[in-house]
Amino acid sequence: MSSATTTPTPGTGSRRAILGDPGYQAFVILRTGFTVAPILFGLDKFANLLVDWPGYLAPWIDDVVPGSAQDAMYAVGVIEIVAGLVVALAPRFGGWLVAAWLGGIIVNLLSIPDYYDIALRDFGLLLGAVALARLAERYRGKRQRS
Repeated sequence: MSSATTTPTPGTGSRRAILGDPGYQAFVILRTGFTVAPILFGLDKFANLLVDWPGYLAPWIDDVVPGSAQDAMYAVGVIEIVAGLVVALAPRFGGWLVAAWLGGIIVNLLSIPDYYDIALRDFGLLLGAVALARLAERYRGKRQRS
């Protein structure tokens, strides 16, 4: 005799069932994280409280973009804030946007000696952003309201 565990599918079951679905819980966790983190990191690009962000800009990119490295970080900050807002409002698109942005960050970090560990960490975040985009597809339109 076999026992099958069923997971509530989107569009079926009660609010309690969807909130109890581990996949939906993972979606909410990733959506929250990929909304809050880019916004906070984006805001910090203007304050440099967490780290001296211009030090993370590869010299070859600094040579290509106009202005100073700090000016580039201001632009990066705006992009990160927008990316976080897109994840909040449209996670199916926002997850892919954040994944692409993290891909660019990884390329930047791989071209700076001694930043390979941070590039590897950001690759893990990229995978999380892809997982968010895929889960957002599954739970499309199933945002629960109080």
